[in-house]
Amino acid sequence: MLASANQWFTRLTDHQDGGKLLLRLTFGILMLFHGVAKIQHGTSWISDMLQAQGIPGFVAYGVYIGEIIVPILMILGLFTRPAAFIYAVNLLVATLMVGTGKFFTLTDVGAWGLENEALYFFGGIIIMLLGSGRYSITKNEAYR
Repeated sequence: MLASANQWFTRLTDHQDGGKLLLRLTFGILMLFHGVAKIQHGTSWISDMLQAQGIPGFVAYGVYIGEIIVPILMILGLFTRPAAFIYAVNLLVATLMVGTGKFFTLTDVGAWGLENEALYFFGGIIIMLLGSGRYSITKNEAYR
């Protein structure tokens, strides 16, 4: 009885391309909020942090690629794998810039101090490994 119920539920919920779309939409939209904040408030604080490390301040403008262009590409299903890779690298760089002090910490509710960063990073890696699926604005697989 349990096996047949499981098979029924599996048939009902077996929508791998829909799952890929939902994953892309979730991580893409959530990252766009960060990109909009950068548009509204600028990147001067990022530039200052980079310059303090001896890195040219103009590199801070790369955040617009990682937090606006790349999430849009992921949402649309265009160049999904390379976009998701850039997404993950963007998270890694952001974590190295502002989050390394939280690596060995827990929050008041027991969460890892870098839980959000890890979720976004691995979300990007997972999307990179899965690809866009069939729900993309293009049918040409070379552009997915």
